[in-house]
Amino acid sequence: MPQRLQVSTRNARFQQWEALLVNRNKRHRTGEFLVHGVRPITMAVAHRWPVHALLYASDRQLSRWAQALVDDSTAQRVAMTSELLAELGGKDAEPPELVAVAATRADDLDRISVDDHGLVVVFDRPTQPGNLGTLVRSADAFGATGVIVTGHAADIYDPRTVRASTGSLFAVPTVHAGSTHDVVAWLRAHRLHLVGTDESGSTRIDQHDLTRPTAVVVGNETSGLSAAWRDACSDLVSIPIGGAASSLNVASAGAVVLYEAARQRGFATRE
Repeated sequence: MPQRLQVSTRNARFQQWEALLVNRNKRHRTGEFLVHGVRPITMAVAHRWPVHALLYASDRQLSRWAQALVDDSTAQRVAMTSELLAELGGKDAEPPELVAVAATRADDLDRISVDDHGLVVVFDRPTQPGNLGTLVRSADAFGATGVIVTGHAADIYDPRTVRASTGSLFAVPTVHAGSTHDVVAWLRAHRLHLVGTDESGSTRIDQHDLTRPTAVVVGNETSGLSAAWRDACSDLVSIPIGGAASSLNVASAGAVVLYEAARQRGFATRE
């Protein structure tokens, strides 16, 4: 039977979970992160992601969804007051009903599968967790098999990243790699065509062939692609825009490119 635990004070265990909200080093040192929300938690369970504990309020009646998860899970079950659970909810508007403590995954590029129609996303030095999570969500929606985060970047397991991905983080392998050289070597070993996105790109995205195995590379929110990634990309493509906007948000731009790739490929979906 799964272990049951009652937490009634802000004890050392509670403070450890609380640190996972804001402390990147603590997340990676303990190998754990927090998951909030019905869909992200459901997706984590559906994709058999390792869940160490389920935290729930002992002083309120759980919904059928939450009760079923608590009853069926092999994870540790931790009951606490609504007030304590709310502190672990981060910036959620309402106190959460359930918070999951999940395990981080190894940053191994080979977690990403690449087939003859491969589509992989590379996000170079993202600074905003929300942008990273949103791009993971788009990668999932448009058939990419993985997301690679490079350089000094927002944390994959930041609660804001997880929330913005709406659970897609658990469906699409997302790994961090510090070395551009190693990532480029891995992509080329898998015969992926490297396509960078840039507003000064010489080819419009709708005029570029995205049906072959492709790695779509998007750059930092402020400075765009690094010189190393510019040199590594075989082509730089642009997205034509109008109106008063000078550019697109990086996550939006990535979504447009992924949509175009899916359109050219006939909107094939992953099983």
